[in-house]
Amino acid sequence: MSAADATAGEPLPAAATTTARAKVPARAYISWVALALMTTSSVASLRAAPTMAVYGLACVFLYLVPAIVFLLPTSLVSAELASGWQGGVYKWVSEGVSKPMGFLAVWCQFAMTIFYYPSLLGFVASTLAYVINPALATSGVWTALVIVVVYWSGVWVSSRGTKGVAGLASGGLIIGTLIPGVLLVTLGIVFLGQGNPSAAPMTAEHLLPAWAGLSSLVLIVNNFLSYSGMEMNAVHVGSLRSPAREFPRSMFLAMGLVLLIFILPALAISWIVPADQLSLTAGIMQAFDAVFAYFGSQWLTPIIGVMLVTASVGGMLTWLAGPSKGLLLISRQEGYLPPYLQRLNKNGVQQNILVTQGVVTTVIALGYALIPNVSSAYWIFSVITTQVYLIMYLLMFVAAVRLRRRHPDHPRGFKAPLLGTLCGVGFVASLAAIVVGFIPPSQFASGNAGVYLLIVAGGALGLGLLVPWLFYRSRKPSWKLPDAELSADDAAVSAA
Repeated sequence: MSAADATAGEPLPAAATTTARAKVPARAYISWVALALMTTSSVASLRAAPTMAVYGLACVFLYLVPAIVFLLPTSLVSAELASGWQGGVYKWVSEGVSKPMGFLAVWCQFAMTIFYYPSLLGFVASTLAYVINPALATSGVWTALVIVVVYWSGVWVSSRGTKGVAGLASGGLIIGTLIPGVLLVTLGIVFLGQGNPSAAPMTAEHLLPAWAGLSSLVLIVNNFLSYSGMEMNAVHVGSLRSPAREFPRSMFLAMGLVLLIFILPALAISWIVPADQLSLTAGIMQAFDAVFAYFGSQWLTPIIGVMLVTASVGGMLTWLAGPSKGLLLISRQEGYLPPYLQRLNKNGVQQNILVTQGVVTTVIALGYALIPNVSSAYWIFSVITTQVYLIMYLLMFVAAVRLRRRHPDHPRGFKAPLLGTLCGVGFVASLAAIVVGFIPPSQFASGNAGVYLLIVAGGALGLGLLVPWLFYRSRKPSWKLPDAELSADDAAVSAA
């Protein structure tokens, strides 16, 4: 007899009842420190360090501002939403705004990866060049080739339903972020301590970036992408013993750790590599190569390169299937995508979506071969990625305010303090970042502003708004799967 029998109405002997209860697992709680470390591992990266290193000491200010106006609001607001409504951003926005806007939100969460992969793998290509031949770091053809080969290799791995990829990405925090970051900062301090001058001024008058119009602040937009993804970690708020007290502690600790990981390596790079010589994709390797050469240990440069590449590729594999899986599940339930994109392979993986995404990514990768400056291509793709992702955050902030107003008594494990203010600040900051992203940064002032605007607007608005609108307007009743087929296939997707 089982515990289920007792539930059905037949009582169990006391001893059997005790045994049955003993077999029921206790709820698994995590500490707020553990959640802070989980958040740090999913957000912090060295990839953005060269982008901010061009500002020297002012990078501290440029990291703190988006942390206050974007990172903090997204963390607290998404925690409230996750603790009250299961189902992620689609559920939040569809309940708070409308189902079409929910589709737009989950689409943007997926679509941003189309430009994210070329920028991420552009960093991989430049880093890998220092393992093979540093001269390749400025080659657009090399960069495009690496993007295509690594991305399609990732599609092949993901399409087989391979598990354990998350472990590779978790190890990447230590292997490809913490160890190289601590080493770079330590060697940078020793470099300065031996009397070498800093390549960037470290005086109080350089705490703020030099003002040369709006274009001088455009690179701050990249920090919004660096801080994005907090809504994914908010799902763990229910695993805390006291969410109302512990979640804010966790987020403030995570913010502190993330800021240290972002700011200190950026400063170290600015000490070693002059801003006018800094590559936005290979800047970390430039700094390592220079400091290792100074200490007579240049043989370590390829080893660091392999560590950074390992972490980045692991992160790509983790992201590759996640957002597309969320889009697939919603599209199968509501009929938002045509049947071809809803099909699964024998491993229960959304292979057709991954392949279609790969074709677009391959075309985008050619931009590295066609745009003369690799850093310019990297920056453009990073801006488009950020703008598309920020559309989702705009919808999330609106949904949070409406849900609090419409359903004030809905059970929530955590209630964000001053929700209206947080959402207002986050919304305005996100909207401002989208607008500023259309302005060519001062570092690329020599380029054609019209071409820059056309590429960024076409990528961000076309991919983020036009494409999902076309899918929504073209949808047919036949695109929605029958409930029986939906349940069976979605179980396969969840198991993949």
